[in-house]
Amino acid sequence: MEKILSIKNIEKYYGNKGNIVKAVDDISFDINEGEFVGVMGPSGSGKTTLLNVVSTIDTVSAGHIYIEDKDITEISSKGISKFRRENLGFVFQDFNLLDTLTIHENIALALTINKRSHGEIDALVQKVAKQLGIEDLLNKYPYEVSGGQKQRTACARAIVTNPKLILADEPTGALDSKSAQMLIETISDMNKTLGATIMMVTHDSFTASYCNRILFIKDGKIYTELVKGDSTRKEFFNQILDVVALLGGDVKDVR
Repeated sequence: MEKILSIKNIEKYYGNKGNIVKAVDDISFDINEGEFVGVMGPSGSGKTTLLNVVSTIDTVSAGHIYIEDKDITEISSKGISKFRRENLGFVFQDFNLLDTLTIHENIALALTINKRSHGEIDALVQKVAKQLGIEDLLNKYPYEVSGGQKQRTACARAIVTNPKLILADEPTGALDSKSAQMLIETISDMNKTLGATIMMVTHDSFTASYCNRILFIKDGKIYTELVKGDSTRKEFFNQILDVVALLGGDVKDVR
């Protein structure tokens, strides 16, 4: 199976000589094509910093990050925005939809920036909207649709460019239980049905139970890893809760 993300001995420091904080401390792991990998850990564990360096929002202090065969730690600051647009998709906690654009235009935004043709953009938007069940909403504006429909729009925007990797940052963090379950089911469908490769940071054990594999981060290092394998989602959820308890309980485990 092809490796989509390969992280080699990365470190991230903050501060100066008198007060250096290691937010990420010699982390290495791979994510293969088609995997749905969760990253969990207490506040301050380094999981958000890890997501930021993978997403190219931040840079590493040491080590290398490969997306397919491209070492993103060696891309120039001038070229990194183009690489991000063409290879990464994002699902944010607050959706980041633009109220002045229609649902169609919100989904199409990355394609437009990448200078795809009008016909190609429309075909791709129509295809992904149908797959996510929002094809009837394309001419509406975000303020005219429900929260669940906004979530699906955000997911459509993330996957429409056919990115190598989708990064989700606490996607259910600000949602009520019903909306959160709808969103994580949509993200799971993107993985299972559309073949999306996903790395998701979450505090929530219920949300994490939809993943194939969980990396637990503590004090900037990988503490342990759980693989779902043949377990049911309920069994996997209980396994996650057990690790959360060992980590100290700063990870939300109640829905």
